[in-house]
Amino acid sequence: MRTVEEHQRVVAALIARRAPVSVPIADALGLVLADDVVAPLSLPGFDNSAMDGYAVDADDVATATPEHPVRLPVAEDIPAGRTDVLTLKSGTAHRIMTGAMLPAGATAVVPVEATNAAIDTVEIRAGARPGQHIRRAGEDVTAGTAVLHAGQVVTPAALGLAAALGLGELTVIPRQRVLVMSTGTELVAPGTPLAPGQIYESNAVMLAAALRDAGADVVASAMTGDDVDSFRDALARHTGDADLIITTGGVSAGAYEVVKDALGGSVEFVKVAMQPGMPQGCGRVDNTPIITLPGNPVSALVSFEVFIRSPLRAAMGLANPDRPRRTAVLTEHITSPRGKRQFRRGVLDDDAGMVTSYGPPASHHLRWLASANCLLEIAEDVDALPAGSQVQVWDLT
Repeated sequence: MRTVEEHQRVVAALIARRAPVSVPIADALGLVLADDVVAPLSLPGFDNSAMDGYAVDADDVATATPEHPVRLPVAEDIPAGRTDVLTLKSGTAHRIMTGAMLPAGATAVVPVEATNAAIDTVEIRAGARPGQHIRRAGEDVTAGTAVLHAGQVVTPAALGLAAALGLGELTVIPRQRVLVMSTGTELVAPGTPLAPGQIYESNAVMLAAALRDAGADVVASAMTGDDVDSFRDALARHTGDADLIITTGGVSAGAYEVVKDALGGSVEFVKVAMQPGMPQGCGRVDNTPIITLPGNPVSALVSFEVFIRSPLRAAMGLANPDRPRRTAVLTEHITSPRGKRQFRRGVLDDDAGMVTSYGPPASHHLRWLASANCLLEIAEDVDALPAGSQVQVWDLT
């Protein structure tokens, strides 16, 4: 029987990083930069006004007060976006809007609140120091500077910076493309009336959501019965679009184990010393990695957490690919099968540092997993933990 760590290493070795690609910035959110981003221009690109007001020579308004304003003719009106290059003559003012290019010769901007807001002859009612309310070219970014770095996750702010620099694309590590296949003749799609002996398919929905939550793309969520030819046909239709295939069901020791029957020559099926999730498999189909998970819902999702989520995120360059782990104090006595690593659903009170086992340990109790916020990890050599014991916890939030 394979240990959890041994199977983790085998699975991790199958999941490879894709080559970097350039994508439009609108599609880059949440991806990881493959290269540094070097600014092709400075920000701001020109001296501009930080306020709505009047561009002046600071010396012309040095004596201005509310009681003794300085009156200057308004020679130009400069809205943001005006592109002709202007020069301020001494003894005049230019009305200017926030973000507009500063005229040559202007050394300060007087806010409109310190004037009478006139458009012909303006009363300046406060002096201005040189440089006041002026944004200097390059004070935010200097052309040639690396402003974003390889390994950095593309955030909304990073996209805003890229757009401000005129960049239409970013070079990123692409998402892993994953095909999810759920097997079982008893499965029917939600919304279809159930016949006796049938159940609604849930694993593909659940795993597709888990994959997207981990940062991957789901190329398809296929459902097949227990017919080997139908399974192979469905696999063949989608394999070319996927970097990874995940199947659920059909890997146990009974009859009608379609995944085992169809992939016996390509996939190594093993038992892993864990509960839930003992039957596992992995290998390649037409050189595409495939990981076969058990069909019970809790087993499938716990297996995803234990074996797939971390290497999948690492292959996309995401920092901290592992779930946060910590120890907490157990509030109750629990038992565990000696010889197997047990992953129990739990509710963690992070503030108190206490954790409670939540629901039965059997692998079909999905309701309890849906309301749990952690997994309790209990070692193989432990068969009981009394209340008050320290226990390892995986934070699922």
